Parts: sequence; structure tokens; C-alpha cells
Amino acid sequence: MLYSISHTTKYDYDAPVSYCHNIAVLKSRRSLGQELLEYKIHISPEADEISERVDFFGNYITRFSIQKEHRQLKVTTVSKIRREYEQFKNDFRSDACSKVTLEQALSLLSKTEPDILEAKQFVLESIFIKKTDESILNYAKESFIPGRSVFEAAEELMQRIYIDFDFVSGFTSVSTPINEVMKNRKGVCQDFAQIAIACIRSIGLPARYVSGYIETLPPPGQQKLVGADASHAWFSIFIPGFGWVDFDPTNNQIPGDQHLVVGWGRDYYDVPPLKGVVYGSGKSKLKVEVDISRVI
Repeated sequence: MLYSISHTTKYDYDAPVSYCHNIAVLKSRRSLGQELLEYKIHISPEADEISERVDFFGNYITRFSIQKEHRQLKVTTVSKIRREYEQFKNDFRSDACSKVTLEQALSLLSKTEPDILEAKQFVLESIFIKKTDESILNYAKESFIPGRSVFEAAEELMQRIYIDFDFVSGFTSVSTPINEVMKNRKGVCQDFAQIAIACIRSIGLPARYVSGYIETLPPPGQQKLVGADASHAWFSIFIPGFGWVDFDPTNNQIPGDQHLVVGWGRDYYDVPPLKGVVYGSGKSKLKVEVDISRVI
């Protein structure tokens, strides 16, 4: 499956901004069943300095600064991605993945193989997922029962979050604490992914935050709207002896070809689409548009 993705982020400022420095995580990384074929970034006003590097987790990071007065910042990226992930989903039902119990997983995590050591960093606290209260652990224990398959437990956790939490845009912000989201049972995809990650880490298993897009198909007979798609997030759990398995609690499904990966990290803080600092006064208005279309 070939996809064309356009992502536009626009900031309108009430007062002139004299300088801004930004970090963008918008260039899709190579991942299982995914290849980036084309990528372009356009920044307005034109950046005075721009550079690209690969971060600790293997994500593409673009840094840029604008050192002239401006009242609007607009960043547009256009990508073409080949996605062939569905073929791997059958592996998740294999014994190597679906038969590993919680006790076996915790035991295997004590080993020192390179993949185990790499995964264990995702058990630790992170910027947005620090030590949580007992409600997180208790919620996790309802699914992660001794003797049960880790895959089955993670799949049930995904299903429970989908049922128990309401998708309410604007109820939370990127800085809303995990415990508050847990208490109110409301949020957006970023919150649901981080709730799942907090649950999984609370019982000692590695989990990471995946940032990307999901293609949303229009109802039969209706035209697809430009900008109807949006940035998306889900979680991935590491099953020792097998590897990483993704789950999307917002849509209650194991991601497939329609889930397009941009990057991953410990939580949202590691892979926000765009963040930075500005020198100026007044407020700003943010507008984000994402459009995903299949390339015939």
C-alpha cells in the first residue's frame, strides 16, 4: 500500500515574534513493514538555520530557527510511504508471541542480550510517565494475571481502555498528569497510549509510545475531506523472545497498514510533531491539518 501524507502546522501570533527555535519529528522512520520513499519539508518564513539528525531512538529530528521578525510560522511536510505491515500480524498469534506468560517475560528480562537491554530502558520512568498512584497498578493487574499470556493481557488492556475511557478532544493537554487522566477517564489518543504504557511499566514490562498517523476512511458514498486525518498515537509492548507488538487503544485494534509510523520513544515528550521556543509577546493560535491519501 502506498500513501501520500501532507501535514501542515500553522502558528498565528498576536504580536511579532523576533526569533524562534524549533524541533520537528515529522519525517517517518523506517520500521517493520514500512519504507519512506519521498519526503519534503517547507518552512515559512524560510529558516535561517536548519539541520537534521537521528536521535537516540532512531527517529529523524529536524532542528530549525527563524531569526527575523514574523507573525506566522507555517511548517508543511509531504511524504510518500510504502506500508506492507498486514503480513506480519499473523505472527502475533504464533506460540513465540502469544504463549509467553508474565512470569516468563519477567524472567527473560533479567538476561543481557542486546535486544533485552535495549528494551529494558522502556521500563523506566520518563518525562510524562513518572511514578503513578495505586490506581494505575490496580488497573493493570486486572489484565496482567499470573500465568496469563502477556499478549492476551495487553490485548485485553487495550480493549478495556477503549471501553472505559471517553475520547474528549480538548479535555486534556500534553502536560495533563497521567493520574488525572486515569481519574477522569477522558482524553485523546496520546493520553490513552500513555495510560497503557504506565500500566505495563507498573508491572515491570517494557512499553513504548508510537507516534504517527492513521488513515480514516469516509462513510460509503461520501467524499473524503481534506484535513480529516490527524496525528495519532498508540503503544507497543515488548514480549521477550519475540519482539515488539503494537496496540491502538483509541480504536481497539492491532495496527495494520492504515497505521503509519513516524517515530517512537518513552512517551509523547520524545516525539512531538513540533515543539520549540519563541521570543515575543502575546498569544498564538495553532492550526494543524493532516491529509492521507492512497496512491494508485
